[in-house]
Amino acid sequence: MAARADERTPPPSHDSVHDHVHEAVNAATHDFLAEAGHGGERRTRVVIVVTLLMMVAEIAGGFWSGSMALLADGWHMGSHASALGIALFAYSFARKHAGNPRFAFGTWKVWILGGYTSAVVLGVVALLVGWEAATRIVTPEPIECGEAIAIAAAGLVVNFVCAMLLRDDPGDAQLRDLPEGAACAVHDHNRRAAYLHVLADAFTSVLAIVALLGVWKFGWKWLDPVVGIVGALFIARWSIGLLKDTSRILVDADVHADVRERVVAALHAAGVARVVDVHVWRVGPAALAVIASVDVEQPASAASLAQVVRTAVGARHVTIEVCFHGEVAHRGAS
Repeated sequence: MAARADERTPPPSHDSVHDHVHEAVNAATHDFLAEAGHGGERRTRVVIVVTLLMMVAEIAGGFWSGSMALLADGWHMGSHASALGIALFAYSFARKHAGNPRFAFGTWKVWILGGYTSAVVLGVVALLVGWEAATRIVTPEPIECGEAIAIAAAGLVVNFVCAMLLRDDPGDAQLRDLPEGAACAVHDHNRRAAYLHVLADAFTSVLAIVALLGVWKFGWKWLDPVVGIVGALFIARWSIGLLKDTSRILVDADVHADVRERVVAALHAAGVARVVDVHVWRVGPAALAVIASVDVEQPASAASLAQVVRTAVGARHVTIEVCFHGEVAHRGAS
């Protein structure tokens, strides 16, 4: 007969009661999130303003000159401004609700969700640019190359500056206090999404300049829409890569299998006869949660086994259910 949890489980000790907000996971994580969030939000706000101004210039220039490459660059720059707005909202929401107890493990995944949403927008941009470029192959239009090249060059300079503002900080990669395979998501995916949007703008600006030079010097009018299609393919590739990275985190599939194996091996080494069930997932950029059910032949403390797991994989949240000959004897969390 299984014992009742309230009879066998002692009151949690002070060490086992802890804040579930991800900023409090450890000092290194707190510093990373504070710096990345503040810097990312501030830089994203500046980039949005600059992007909107350049968008207006490129769209106006595209209509005036008749350049599909320039017009496409301007329109998808506008869509990137919308995506940057998503990134800015994610930063703001995560900051304002960081201490809200409704978010069991903090608001870190809001950043990831922002990156995922931006990746979807980036994919839509690729489809729209590709479609418009294909249309121009069938029905080409006259192009004022000189003026269009000047505007595209200005857009390239703006995008380069914005990309420098949003690129990953070298310090991001230093937060590696978890075992290999467990610390693979310490980068700011929200800022990475914004960076890819700006990088796509810069890339299409380069392609627009190349296409316009080809039309201007050699009369290759077909080059303008063809280059637009090439740009759309590259943007789609970036979108798919970002979707894969962010979706793995959102569905708790980014922790490597060897981390789970380390948990099982550590429990066996601590005297556990059989690991009945174990789940490992990420609750912060450098924080794991573990739930395990184990069967023991000799009485064992759930708290001591939880500490074994924490030491083995650097987990912050650990819940252990200890069964003695198949019956629940002790549950504990740390």
